[in-house]
Amino acid sequence: MALIEHHIAALTVDITPGQTALKLLPAGTFRARDGRPTECPYWRMDAALAAALVIAAAQRQTRYVIDYEHQTLNSPVNGQPAPAAGWFGTLEWRDDGLYATDVQWTARAAAMIDALEYRYLSPVFAYDKAGNVIALLHVALTNNPALDELPELQLAALSRLAGALFPTPATETTPMDIEELLAQLRWLLGLPAEADQAAAQAALTALIGQLSDGKGMAAASVDLRQLLASQQTQIAALTANQADPARFVPVDTMRALQQQVASLSAQLQSGSQEQLISAALADGRLLPAQEAWARELAGSNLAALTSYLATAPRIAALSGTQTGGKPPAGDAPTTPDADTLAICQQFGLDPAALKD
Repeated sequence: MALIEHHIAALTVDITPGQTALKLLPAGTFRARDGRPTECPYWRMDAALAAALVIAAAQRQTRYVIDYEHQTLNSPVNGQPAPAAGWFGTLEWRDDGLYATDVQWTARAAAMIDALEYRYLSPVFAYDKAGNVIALLHVALTNNPALDELPELQLAALSRLAGALFPTPATETTPMDIEELLAQLRWLLGLPAEADQAAAQAALTALIGQLSDGKGMAAASVDLRQLLASQQTQIAALTANQADPARFVPVDTMRALQQQVASLSAQLQSGSQEQLISAALADGRLLPAQEAWARELAGSNLAALTSYLATAPRIAALSGTQTGGKPPAGDAPTTPDADTLAICQQFGLDPAALKD
């Protein structure tokens, strides 16, 4: 990480009574009317630099203070209190610069602004040796806009305050160089090596929108490391619980087997019904007139038909002859004698047709 020297500057911005969204820093590069900054060619604020300031504002535990005449910085020297004129906590990057979007004035400050006793707002910021704005420190109400750059913007170099905020600027470390940060953003966001700061900002904004369900930075912040760890744990659990192909079959195969089993079961049941009804008809437990009823009952409730036939009496007269298939004892056949056979032969008669 590069070591860079801290410097402090301030802008003065026209304010209007009742304003709650104020532009603090302009977009692009800018210089003071008197030639400052002297440590670098110009000051610079762009989308990538603003992204770091927006994140820093969201992570602050306290809101930014708006004081009177930079008394927050002067108080250690003059011993006077530094009352607040207002507060804000949210920063937002827009096409023309960095804005504070939720400014809340105290009653006293609001009255002084309404009475035109104060006309300008002076944000104090830190910048590195290349002129990149790296931190927003605080904001002050002022009536001494010494310098200007844009139509409603005056710039006042306040580098003399650097000693109060950064006693050892030559050895103090600061956030990484913007090029190093941009290189890491390219790697993190999968951007090509030639992607510039605007492309990185656009990709970062898209990622924030995806992680916040479209709410942007108004949503609660997301811990990417915790999110990745959680997803890795879920992937590991799903992998461990993945179905073993050797132990499970596809759903289509299972359904085909179920259909085959159902078909075979229906065939077996049909065969059982036929055997049951045929046997009952044969032994007299069912009369021929009952056959249609029995088949209908077997199709809907085979168990009920089986129960009925188990108790139905067998009717012997319907299951066979009284002689068991033998001729009656009194009807034993007689064999014609020789004379009879001769007569039948002479007259062409059938011996069997003769009766006693």
